[in-house]
Amino acid sequence: MSDDVMFGFGAMRLDLENENDPSSINFDDVTGMIDYYMDQGFNYFDTSYAYHNGASEAALKVGLVERYPRESFKIADKMPTWLLKNEADNEKYANEMLERLGTDYFDVFLIHNINEAFLTVAENCKTFDYIKKMKEEGKARKIGFSYHDRADLLEEILEKYGDGIDVVQLQLNYLDWESKLTESRKNYEICEKYGKEVIVMEPIKGGTLFNLPDDIKEKFEKEGMTLVEAALRFAASHKNVKVVLSGVGNIDQMKENCEVFKPFEPMSEEENDFVLSMANEIKELIAIDCSYCGYCLKECPVGIPIPDFFELYNSEKMYSLPSLHSIYGTTAAANAPASDCTECESCMAICTQKLNIPDLLKDVVDCFE
Repeated sequence: MSDDVMFGFGAMRLDLENENDPSSINFDDVTGMIDYYMDQGFNYFDTSYAYHNGASEAALKVGLVERYPRESFKIADKMPTWLLKNEADNEKYANEMLERLGTDYFDVFLIHNINEAFLTVAENCKTFDYIKKMKEEGKARKIGFSYHDRADLLEEILEKYGDGIDVVQLQLNYLDWESKLTESRKNYEICEKYGKEVIVMEPIKGGTLFNLPDDIKEKFEKEGMTLVEAALRFAASHKNVKVVLSGVGNIDQMKENCEVFKPFEPMSEEENDFVLSMANEIKELIAIDCSYCGYCLKECPVGIPIPDFFELYNSEKMYSLPSLHSIYGTTAAANAPASDCTECESCMAICTQKLNIPDLLKDVVDCFE
């Protein structure tokens, strides 16, 4: 692990004023979290064109860019790959993001969610060439891409474009470390092989590694670790990791996350082995391996709140609480029930976990409807 590993503020799960409107960010709460985070000596903010339907960038402009000297913080943003239609769109979206943030450069600029499908889009639109141009012109200090796919494809990409790539953002957590779908360990090792800095996303897997049963929690506490601490320290204890992002939603989460990195203590070999052994036990409890990123929401033509339903389903299988059925009914009435799925499969190409979402929604229907 590098000595300068940083805890990064992921601005994708911010506090909302209306839970049914992802753009209704509570700017006062976000500003309070930004102030606390900066006071603790951290300064790396991660956002995206897509987060909170564009409101994440606006929140950082109000709470950060307009209130702190530009040199005192770093902002990472991401090209909305799935929206690209032609080469000119690269500049169109990059300039729009700069305007939304109220800044004239990015500290880190990534091509968002590169996988087999979106790699073709990025290549057709010459997006790898465009981000190299951004760096040459000073619009971006470092460039790279966020990645959700197989390790062999990652190696092909770095073999082809690696000379111009500074960083790769990877899903890395102890639950996915040996996953045959996300290939966390193999992808990390490819980055290490090519000498690329790694930014970690989903270290707590969308809250999955925090929302665990009491008996699991007690086993971690017996080893002297909280669930959050174990997840963040595992992710940060790899030498090419420079930033570990956490999608923080409130000030209490912010305080808990900051505490892990003040100062940061790498995991011992014994702690690492314990955490990986617990991963096998936890996998048995999680019915649907969703990270709750929400990308599928934009693709669903009927507006099914897929991540919410998967979270409720996982909770039902783990805890079996009557209240979960009531929450499902309320959520389905306000949006669309799982049974409205048309099986169009438009959600599957963008799913970072490679889930067969239509089939899994049938399980949700069987459980709740």
